[in-house]
Amino acid sequence: MEENKEKNIVNKVVLVTGGSRGIGAEIVKMLAKENYSIVLNYNHSKEQAIQIQEELKKQGKQIEIFQADVSKREAVKKLIQFTINTFGTIDVLINNAGIAQEKLFTDITDDDWNTMLNTNLNSAFYCTQEALPEMIRKKEGCIINISSIWGITGSSCEVAYSTAKAGINGMTKSLAKELGPSHIRVNGIAPGMIDTSMNDYLTTEEKQAIEQEIPLEKIGRPIDIARCVKWLMEDEYTTGQIISINGGWYI
Repeated sequence: MEENKEKNIVNKVVLVTGGSRGIGAEIVKMLAKENYSIVLNYNHSKEQAIQIQEELKKQGKQIEIFQADVSKREAVKKLIQFTINTFGTIDVLINNAGIAQEKLFTDITDDDWNTMLNTNLNSAFYCTQEALPEMIRKKEGCIINISSIWGITGSSCEVAYSTAKAGINGMTKSLAKELGPSHIRVNGIAPGMIDTSMNDYLTTEEKQAIEQEIPLEKIGRPIDIARCVKWLMEDEYTTGQIISINGGWYI
């Protein structure tokens, strides 16, 4: 029985959008260690993507990379087709691609708003919709959307970002109900403050002030999110949940 279980895990195919940096890169590395077959999607960070691929292939891991702007439907179609052509199927979709912007609401332009929603919300819509026919055909699949604590609580000066992430949460819950009969699980993770380049605009003093607000008195790490992703992939009865990993910052 254990051998069959291990074989099933090894054969699972995972697509990670925005997988070249930060949380996405940590997810890719953790799942590669568990012998999942991975397609790492990136948009601009080609060098980082190649570096991760080379590092993992030296360890004998199954990983391919594919450039695509997932805010565009046609690019997503090519990404999904590449995944299926390369590994024969797609079992798990991790919608991680995203960008942040700090700006007063009155200063947000139409381009700012559309870019934020296209990258953070529409990308998950496109990727999910294009991946679903294969999952529905098999009556099996797992979708994990990386959201944000701001999609739950809202954030001053990040209205566009918070709006997009709130949309991700709504899509996650609704889709879980719709896809349950097809045995496809849909969950979201809403990280709090995580130590990635997305927060490089904060000064050391500002980060220390945030740490003092967090009950566990520390900023999270990308691996904290990756561990939750792995658990959600392997658990067979959890769906429609938004899990906020935030050190007690928001309860």
